[in-house]
Amino acid sequence: MPINPDAVGAKGKPTKRSWTSKDALLYAVGVGAGTSELPFTTENTKDTPQRVLPTFAVIIGGGGIPMDKIGSFNPTLMVHGEQGIELYDEIPAQGEIESIGECTAIWDKGSAAVLEFESTSTNLATGKPLLKTRTLLFCRGEGGWGGDRGPSEKIEFPNRGPDHKVTYETREDQALTYRLSGDRNPLHSDPSFAAMGGFEKPILHGLCTWGFTGRALLHTLCGSDPARFKSMNSRFSKPVIPGDSLTISMWVDGKTALFRTANQNGDTVIDQGVFTFA
Repeated sequence: MPINPDAVGAKGKPTKRSWTSKDALLYAVGVGAGTSELPFTTENTKDTPQRVLPTFAVIIGGGGIPMDKIGSFNPTLMVHGEQGIELYDEIPAQGEIESIGECTAIWDKGSAAVLEFESTSTNLATGKPLLKTRTLLFCRGEGGWGGDRGPSEKIEFPNRGPDHKVTYETREDQALTYRLSGDRNPLHSDPSFAAMGGFEKPILHGLCTWGFTGRALLHTLCGSDPARFKSMNSRFSKPVIPGDSLTISMWVDGKTALFRTANQNGDTVIDQGVFTFA
């Protein structure tokens, strides 16, 4: 069965996910955190309780998505279009959540279908909502049934230089660390598989680039305090090669910032970013 536009509103079954202190530490190292970020990369540093990078939400959240009700599409032609998170509380160093997902939109782009999902996760220790994730998948070759194309407005960035710029270097083996947080797609590790996808070498996980970007927002706009990190949404626009440098530019207006991330050649790799903080 092709994409089923009537699946909008469908909900998945509740899904539980637990994590340990080690999972959070491994994720932090996977997105480039190091010795200057010991609250996120160690659990036993003097007077430094372990804390969790807010973008870890994409690792533990997103469960309970009703993929079985969407219909079929070719997964090799599917790309991650956008990602968002909203945090209702600080993520603990270890814990368990229950997530319920919903298909919130299906758009017909003609040559492709766009699937939008939201998943809300409850902290089982407190019974309170902890986080929400939003994911857009762009499925090439699956559109054309005459459905709504969906919104097309774009964020207009200010016509001035950014208020803040942060540059991080990714390591050539960055993807080999990040994949240990769960995404073992060989596109990010196997040169022969990457070549089949048209890449000269394995590419970095989009959500790894997203995690680097989230670190810049956390340290620059939240004083490195995860409790002040409220929401982050953006679009993936170009692959990153492990070893690339990433420059995150931010335009701040009150407690909202627009952001985008570019590589060392000035190519935008994450675009249309909106961040809110306390």
